[in-house]
Amino acid sequence: MELVKRQIHMNRWKGNVATQLTLDDDFIVPDTLDDMEQVMLDTGEIQIEAVKNQGSQVLVKGRLEFQVLYLRESGGLQTLGGTIPFEETVNVSELEEKDYIGLNWMLEDLSVEMIHSRKLGVKAIVTLQVRVETLRDVEAAVELSLPESGEPFEVEVKKRRVNAAAMAVRRKDTFRIREEAGLTGGKPNIGQLLWREMKLRDVDVKPLDGKLELKGELDVFLIYSPEDDTMPVQWMEEVIPFSGFMEMSDVREEQIPMITVRLSHREFEVKPDDDGELRSIELDAVLELDVKLYEEQETELLSDLYSNSRELETERREAAFDQILARNVCRPKITEKIKIPEDGRILQLCHNEGSIKLDEIEIGENSLQIDGILEVVILYLTNDDASPIRSFTKQLPFHCEAEAMGIRQDSVYQLDAGLEQLSAVMTGGDMVEVKASITLDFLVLQPVQEQVITGITVKPLDLKRLQELPGIVGYIVQQGDSLWEIAKRFHTTMGTIISSNELSDSQVKPGQRLLLVKEIGNRS
Repeated sequence: MELVKRQIHMNRWKGNVATQLTLDDDFIVPDTLDDMEQVMLDTGEIQIEAVKNQGSQVLVKGRLEFQVLYLRESGGLQTLGGTIPFEETVNVSELEEKDYIGLNWMLEDLSVEMIHSRKLGVKAIVTLQVRVETLRDVEAAVELSLPESGEPFEVEVKKRRVNAAAMAVRRKDTFRIREEAGLTGGKPNIGQLLWREMKLRDVDVKPLDGKLELKGELDVFLIYSPEDDTMPVQWMEEVIPFSGFMEMSDVREEQIPMITVRLSHREFEVKPDDDGELRSIELDAVLELDVKLYEEQETELLSDLYSNSRELETERREAAFDQILARNVCRPKITEKIKIPEDGRILQLCHNEGSIKLDEIEIGENSLQIDGILEVVILYLTNDDASPIRSFTKQLPFHCEAEAMGIRQDSVYQLDAGLEQLSAVMTGGDMVEVKASITLDFLVLQPVQEQVITGITVKPLDLKRLQELPGIVGYIVQQGDSLWEIAKRFHTTMGTIISSNELSDSQVKPGQRLLLVKEIGNRS
């Protein structure tokens, strides 16, 4: 007699570890740039260069890239950029060499201060969140194969169905976007780019058979000085839709996606248009995709077995895997009127951008309780010639109760936050109405421990134990009893109990009376 075994691929979440680091550095204005009068705008992006598994630690290498627009002492605007490299080790308990490391990061705060006309102080707070998964193969019995030779004997077999979230596809890849944007007819030619921004909006990635489909928007914003230096500073904003496919042979439409998309590289280059005038911008963007696709696999495992003619001893081990509880998207909306504190007159809103920061996530009753902040930055023109472009930052809180049926305190969730829509409109004077739509894309997994049969030993029947059992007995069903356990304990079969007691099915209830007859199979 042999067990028919199957390799079960089990993906387990080991947990998340978060750490925060502070970056602090001073920067001298290069000799090629003019003295600073006032910092007008600042922005920063975190670029991750390497994530390495080092046994009990995860090494993260990266850099902060910042950009500053300042007012020159001699008048006019100028741009200064720089980087702050960092290297951080994150302690992770029970980390193994073969574990998969995922990383989320967030620039929590950026502060740029002018120390004097030739020196800047840059401080930033960065949050790193390390996610650890492991993939294990467990051999488990799924069927029993009886010997073709020798004396046959009957074996009672119990099976159970197990649903597991198997990792079908796990990889990192990139998607490149090349587009062009041009100035509208009323805008003067570009002299020099002073400020450049590119943000992702409304990104959607769907698995299809053999490929991934990507759709989204690039929100591009530029500030430039015109070719004619007597003209005031200009700006340009354009939303560029993109779409495309990434070939992946092992992707299937029915798979459950959890895909994170980040903008890892962006370039802007001023190009002449068809008339030879500097009115065109060539855009080069690279999206970094962390692709995870799950499959719900139903496997029928051997749960228990026994024989009335042999002693069967089973070898068991514990197998751990995840089950998919919920896959959902929560879309909280924000509408709020805010006041911009401005001494001068606001002429026009020229740009807005937003970043999402998750503050607190709690597991509630059949739900995830998500609290966060949408930080909105509004750029606007003023009637002050010395400081024509200014910015205002406002933090808008939001709450989302995301349905997740069956979620427990020991459940594991993956959450990806994105900005779907953002608009800011002047409603009169210094009042601005902000409307935003946020996407909170999440997957909830439930860790499960299961005993699986990995081996079996056949021995002769224990005659002493058999003799101690009554040949026939009346039995009252107790709380927690199953027909299988009763049949196994009293050396009979479920079929015999059902037949002799004229039961309609295998269900029994506490207090029910049964007549049990001992059976002895062929022991030769």
